[in-house]
Amino acid sequence: MTTETPTRRRSPDNPGRRPEPALPELGPLGLARFVWRQLTSMRTALFLLLLLSVAAVPGSIFPQRNIDAGRVADYIAQNPTTSPWLDRFGFFDVYSSPWFSAIYLLLFVSLIGCIVPRTKVHLQALRSRPPKAPARLQRLDEHAEVVTDLSPDEALALARATLKRKRFRLHSHDATTLSGESGYLRETGNLVFHLALTGIIIGMAVGHLLGWRGDVILPEGEKFASSAGTYNTFSPGPWVDQETLPPFVLGLDRLDVEFNATPGRGFGQPREFTAYTSLAPSPGAPASAGSISVNHPISVDGADVFLLGNGYTPVITVKDAAGKVLYREATPFLAQDANYRSVGVVKVSALKAPKQLGITGFFLPTAEPTFANGPASIFPGLGNPELALSVWEGTLFPGGAPQSVYTLDTKEMTQVTKEDGSPVLVRLRPGQSYELPGGRGSITFDSVKRFAGLSVRTDPGAPISLVSAILATGGLILGLTVKRRRVFVRVRPLDTTAAAGGSGGPDGPGGRDDAHRPDGLPARAATVVSIGGLSKDSDAGLAAIVAALRDSLADRKDPS
Repeated sequence: MTTETPTRRRSPDNPGRRPEPALPELGPLGLARFVWRQLTSMRTALFLLLLLSVAAVPGSIFPQRNIDAGRVADYIAQNPTTSPWLDRFGFFDVYSSPWFSAIYLLLFVSLIGCIVPRTKVHLQALRSRPPKAPARLQRLDEHAEVVTDLSPDEALALARATLKRKRFRLHSHDATTLSGESGYLRETGNLVFHLALTGIIIGMAVGHLLGWRGDVILPEGEKFASSAGTYNTFSPGPWVDQETLPPFVLGLDRLDVEFNATPGRGFGQPREFTAYTSLAPSPGAPASAGSISVNHPISVDGADVFLLGNGYTPVITVKDAAGKVLYREATPFLAQDANYRSVGVVKVSALKAPKQLGITGFFLPTAEPTFANGPASIFPGLGNPELALSVWEGTLFPGGAPQSVYTLDTKEMTQVTKEDGSPVLVRLRPGQSYELPGGRGSITFDSVKRFAGLSVRTDPGAPISLVSAILATGGLILGLTVKRRRVFVRVRPLDTTAAAGGSGGPDGPGGRDDAHRPDGLPARAATVVSIGGLSKDSDAGLAAIVAALRDSLADRKDPS
């Protein structure tokens, strides 16, 4: 095979000028190789991980269409200028948007491309021998030299035993040196950590694709049959078949809530939330009693039922002027503060437009009677329950757009007023009724029930993510605590002539006995042992290892 030598180009303007070197062109294959190397570098993986966390921020700022389409519609209606652009770029469907998926997939590819070559190199390092000892051990980070009366073979044997106790992998490349290496678990821990990160990503993807979540508010004494249409909010994964949801029936028999009624710092704080339930795996099947509390869900057909919150559902009845019941339901009011001042909406759609009624206001479990600072509750428990409502009439759903059941769109509605033109403000206690002006009917506050906010979830990727998180923690600990170290030992006989300062006997030129070293040990068995230590990173323990090896050789014993 022949190769072409790059030629040098001469400048056409100055033929005598030194020719410029012709740089090789980067072809499609070279460009692809360059892009792949950049993508699979650890720097790129860390950048993509940071970018993914930043890309998830809009999902917690803007309402998401798969969780609450009504809130998205309200936000778009209230922000007509910016909402079309936000919707075009997927800010209301962040986790299924193309740009979020692209970052997610690039991070996955980057981690795999980074792990595979590092694993190959690590496996080769595990099978390879420690390197040869450098020529000048005194140039290493840690070094020492000791003179012992052991023979060179005995000194190497003692050094081998000492390093073996410290879990060094050893090899002698010749008869005078010993090479030891330890800390292979450091790279193993790094690889396990990155593999575990990949496992977490896979677990999240599995949970997103195959998992689902449904939230429901269930008042006391009522039952709930699980199906996609019966949840207040339902968020299925892209690959979830909604016809295969577990068909269980859950009833809320009683909700026990206890608040601290002792005056002091903890006054009004919750102490206990327990929902006592009856659960049947399918309609018509026998029900079993159970209970749900915070962080203690119940499981049914692979789904976990969690207790997320609680509140009050005043039972409200609305009648027309003829006494016909238009609305009678236990209406959930959502708490707004620690004293459970709650807001809610009653939409009486039984009346024909444009005379539909909308009622909105507050439920106060322990109302402050004067309303000096507006409707307020002074304790979260049921001490003095009261409703404070305003009444509107008109079109409940302008344009037929979906809206939240907890908000009232008054864009095409007007507030009901008294004969003097002042707005109608209704204050009711349990058992009281209010006659609306103009023959519009009446509102009755029948009673109060509690409700439990339940969340039903399935996450097939949770076991994968849990195992991966445990492995990631273990790998991170290994990567941070284990040190990669190399220790080298070289032995050589002591030059007694040089040590004595010359040659000859007691009366020789050196004037000293050549049979002894300067330290008085016999010269016939004198051995100089040089020790050097090297660490890949900053390692405060390397000096202790070198010192322990030096001391064991000086003391002529293997330390335990």
